Amino acid sequence: MAGTPMQTIHGIQYLRALAALAVVLFHAAERTGHHFAIGAAGVDVFFVISGFIMWVISDRRPVAPLAFLGERLRRIAPVYWLATMVMIGGGIGGLFPNLVLSLDHVVASLLFVPARSPSSGEIWPVLVQGWTLNFEMFFYVVFAASLMLPRHRRLPVMAAIFVSLVLLGLAIDTDNALFLTYTRPVILEFVAGMIVAEFWLRGRVAGPRSGIALVLGALAGFAALAVLRLPFDERILGPLAVMLVVGTLALEAAGWVRKWALPTLLGDASYSIYLWHTFAISVVVKVAGMIGFGSVPTLLVALVAGTLAGLAAYFLVERPLVRRTRSRMPLNRVRQAS
Repeated sequence: MAGTPMQTIHGIQYLRALAALAVVLFHAAERTGHHFAIGAAGVDVFFVISGFIMWVISDRRPVAPLAFLGERLRRIAPVYWLATMVMIGGGIGGLFPNLVLSLDHVVASLLFVPARSPSSGEIWPVLVQGWTLNFEMFFYVVFAASLMLPRHRRLPVMAAIFVSLVLLGLAIDTDNALFLTYTRPVILEFVAGMIVAEFWLRGRVAGPRSGIALVLGALAGFAALAVLRLPFDERILGPLAVMLVVGTLALEAAGWVRKWALPTLLGDASYSIYLWHTFAISVVVKVAGMIGFGSVPTLLVALVAGTLAGLAAYFLVERPLVRRTRSRMPLNRVRQAS
């Protein structure tokens, strides 16, 4: 979800914006008694995009494994830690009455280690939406290790590792939080993004008509799941997310995607929107309940407030923190293995 410096692919930026807004709408609907569970599919789109971006930037800018991990931590951790500390402070202050805090769970949350929440028993960190970052960090660690391999072996090895983990998850029945997390089929979305990126780098991209068909097909699939309220998980959402990304890239390659300021900004701010929107939604819902505001207006206000809170956090928190933590030394780049 966090942005990465690379030659801008506008379609990817717009998908990041769309995914972030879908998650905001999902949580706003959830808190106001409405139904938009399909908004959670924004996470699947994020994971495919993450795999795509990491593969592309590693190809354009070869980097040593530890330098790669350091860059990723610098980009993701400070903002997440701050948001988590705000959540902890609110819990201690009584603003989140359902939040149960424990030292073990707080430490695990800050270190991106999957652990069961004492509040719900679910495998969630203190800041619930941070569960996706546990997957992101795991992907980054494996990806960093793969950088020690020749380029042509990285993708097959990572695919084999992730497929093996998923197969282990299907074969072994356990309640272990780490095992349950790192064997979920959702991790294959990162690999799918990397495969899409390899085709992109080779110039093997679908034509614009196929791109339109893929985008419309993906959106129709998401809409069908939402309208018919069908059961869904990553085994359905993942392929739809891949279709959406592949279709968007096809339109990008054909020159059909122009640069628009607002979607680009929302894409840049997608990480902050994702992390901070729930705080604003909670405030809106509480105030609306006190003054007897209707559920539909509350939903709309919560959606806008969550988005604006993320944008404010992007300008006031994320960008300054990233600048302050940026290493003054150049990355320890290495020659790309062939």
